[in-house]
Amino acid sequence: MNVLTPEFLLTAFVVCVTPGIGVVYTLSVTLGGGFRAGFWATLGCTLATVFHMVVAMAGLAAVLHTSAVLFQVLKYAGVAYLLWMAWAVLKDSGQMAITAAEGGSPGRLVWRGVVLNLLNPKLPLFFVAFLPQFLPAGSGMAALVTLGAGFTLMTFATFLLYAVIGATGRARILSSARLMAWMKRAFAASFAALGAKLALERAP
Repeated sequence: MNVLTPEFLLTAFVVCVTPGIGVVYTLSVTLGGGFRAGFWATLGCTLATVFHMVVAMAGLAAVLHTSAVLFQVLKYAGVAYLLWMAWAVLKDSGQMAITAAEGGSPGRLVWRGVVLNLLNPKLPLFFVAFLPQFLPAGSGMAALVTLGAGFTLMTFATFLLYAVIGATGRARILSSARLMAWMKRAFAASFAALGAKLALERAP
């Protein structure tokens, strides 16, 4: 039985395309380093998604669900990291600098994408709630793995699309000092807002 139904794929696309931590990170990195940098950022965000799905499938999300202390530790680590990202964008710090530079370490871009998404304790809980809705009655682990793989591919494709969009408009944005200033403020505000939203999240 094919569990990758049009309904699942459409829902997964809507979830992935909604602006969040990964989208903001991918766009900011793409504007700073071009499509290649955006690709590595996309890879990092996707790897974190895979980790969270493995955690959810292994049942560790249930542990996170019942451990308020663990939830709070992860939450505030994520908040601190997001606020640091906001500051780094505003100050053009390191590889979060939005400047016309094609360089940058792929490993570091991937690592930051992984860390940003790993420090979101809501993700494994989201997968526990999201994936079972599309499992047919009587289906087993193979169907769950198929759904997880489908969501992973959708995540990669959607974030890569954001990287393409960012790279396409990059030259115009970088050529305008005023637009660059507003973009930096927008990205910094987005990271700060995501940090504030995460800080207000309550343990389920």
